[in-house]
Formats: sequence, C-alpha cells, structure tokens
Amino acid sequence: MTGIRFDGVAKRFGDVSVLEDLDLDIRDEEFMVFVGPSGCGKSTALRLIAGLEEITEGEISIGDRVVNNVHPKDRDVAMVFQSYALYPHMSVRENIAFGLRIRKMPNEEIDKLVGEAADILGLTPLLDRKPKALSGGQRQRVALGRAIVRHPSVFLFDEPLSNLDAELRVQMRAEISKLQHRLKTTTVYVTHDQIEAMTLGHRIAVLAPMGSERKTNLKQVGTPLELYDRPKNLFVAKFIGTPPMNILKMNVDDSGNKLIHAGLELPLSEATRDQVKNHKGKEVLMGIRPEHVGDIDDHRDWSNPTKIKGSVEIVETVGHEVIIHIRCADNLIVAKLGAHRIPSFGEEVELDLAGDAIHLFDPETEQNLSSSIG
Repeated sequence: MTGIRFDGVAKRFGDVSVLEDLDLDIRDEEFMVFVGPSGCGKSTALRLIAGLEEITEGEISIGDRVVNNVHPKDRDVAMVFQSYALYPHMSVRENIAFGLRIRKMPNEEIDKLVGEAADILGLTPLLDRKPKALSGGQRQRVALGRAIVRHPSVFLFDEPLSNLDAELRVQMRAEISKLQHRLKTTTVYVTHDQIEAMTLGHRIAVLAPMGSERKTNLKQVGTPLELYDRPKNLFVAKFIGTPPMNILKMNVDDSGNKLIHAGLELPLSEATRDQVKNHKGKEVLMGIRPEHVGDIDDHRDWSNPTKIKGSVEIVETVGHEVIIHIRCADNLIVAKLGAHRIPSFGEEVELDLAGDAIHLFDPETEQNLSSSIG
C-alpha cells in the first residue's frame, strides 16, 4: 500500500508563503492531479514529496513512513520533468538504463527491465537511436521509460507535456493514462491545464495562490465530474471548465422567489429558493456554464428555462458548436449554440438559460450556497 499523506504541510521561503496547512490523502494506486494557476504551489508540493525541497511545517508520509527526513534516493519515487533531460551522447537504451547502472544492477537484469519498458512504451525499434534522432513525443517516452524501469512506488510528473504541440499532448495524455492503468502505480501529476487534469485524474486537487484571505492553498478535492458539477467555491467554479463559467452579479428579491439585475429576471426553483433564504434582498453571485445557455430546441431536457436577450459581441466557430458572447444589460454572457447557427456581430438574439443549472455563491465568502456540497 503506497498512499501519500500531507498533514498540515507548509512551505515558506523566508517571508514568502508558498504552501500553508495542506491536508490531503492520496490513495494507493490513485492518479491524483494537482492543478491551478502559476504560483499556487503545485510544483512545490510535488518537490516536497520527492524530497527536493525541505518541509517548513507538517508531515508527509509515503505508505506508512514519514519521509520528512528521508533522503530523496531512499523514498522510492521516480520523477518526470517538463524537460526531457536526456543525455545526448547516449542511445535510448543507455538513457533508460542509466539509473540502473548507477545502482550497479547486473547487466542481465538491466537488459530485461529496459526491454520490458521499451515494449510498454513502443520504443523497441528506437533503442539504438540518439535523442537528436527522436521526435518530441519519442523523447518524452524515453523520459517515461527511465522512470518506469525502476518500478518505483510513486510516479511524480511535473508538467511533462508542456513542451509538446497540441496533437502530441493529446497522444501522450492517452499514453500516460494507459501506462498508469497498466502499472497501477500511485501517481501525482502537476499541470496548469485543466483539460489535462480532467482527462487524466481519478481525482483532482485544485490549488490557489496564497493570499491574505486564504488559510490554505487547497480549494477542493474531488473527481473531475464532482468539481465540474458541484464546485465548492467561486475559484473552482471559474477555473474548471472551458469556456469558464459565467458569473453574474444578481439580487435576490425580497420574496426570495427570483433573481433580478438590470432587466434580467430569473425565477428560482424550490430547491434554489431554499439556498437564498438568508439572502433575501441581498446580492449573490450567480454562476451558469456556457452549455446551459443556448437554444431550448437543442436542449429539450432543460428545466425551468428563462429567456434572455442580448447583442452578439464575439462569435467563435469551433466546428461541432458555435460559442458566442452576448451583451445582456451590463453582463457579458458566453453561450453555446449548434454548429450551424452562426449569428452575426451586433445581432440581437434571444436565448434560453437553464434555470435549474445555476450555481449561487456568497459574494463575501465566495462559497457555494448549496448545502449539498460539503
């Protein structure tokens, strides 16, 4: 059993706080993704697991062993970086085998392990090539091979696909996912790309940069769908999803039955009215994802639809759908339409908004008002 546990972990560089009060359990054989914007501490957390940075406060356990004072080479982890860091004068075979030779492993065992890793990664025909004769994706496979050949207890990936083009990133995402499924090794993967996070992770930890108002970087942990469908707070709601969730300032009317703002009026369902019972006559932040704003004829399963009108300011045709930005009073709302409905710039359009798909947030605490979200 090789789970990883953060218990009140903090990392500070002098007066600069990078991580604070991080509590997180990563399960045995789990693919955990750390995601967040630059400066949120995700790579630092990964380096703390590897032992490349010293913990300022708290404990990290790998399996049943606290590793705060354990040397990196004794932690049984393998790390893949953004840079391939291959030795240019060595062949693929020699690059993969290098770490095993440093450990003075018998040549017969090295050849066996290198052969197994090359077979898994499709590198067998390339074993005698030098890195300069490889594509970017092939070089990243060699870096993966150098890690998996050691059969570590934990894989650590620090934005390994950032140097690849879009097509190769998609291909390598699939390769890494299949690799983890096959080897069933506990894996921690760092990325700023929420698409990578959503497609790779069994669970995702969303981190935010430290600020005076925050006690910890960790905003929410959950499966991709949990984060998408039930964001605990405004940060997660805006960070997860492409295009991002629309956030509108609205006022709850005195009866608590509807939201109103600058000509936009949205009746509330019974469940949603219960959420705003303590906010009658007050401002709330309403979130609605772009796929829940569109044409009711394309979404007949929508409940509690409300008509909204606006002027088209941006049109983005992406093949299978059209993304438009409309100006509705003083709000700019992003909506998704069918592939063949392409409005003109400046056109006045009337769209439907799925009233039962809204999220409501407290403007002060930025927490979701739904009591069903822990």
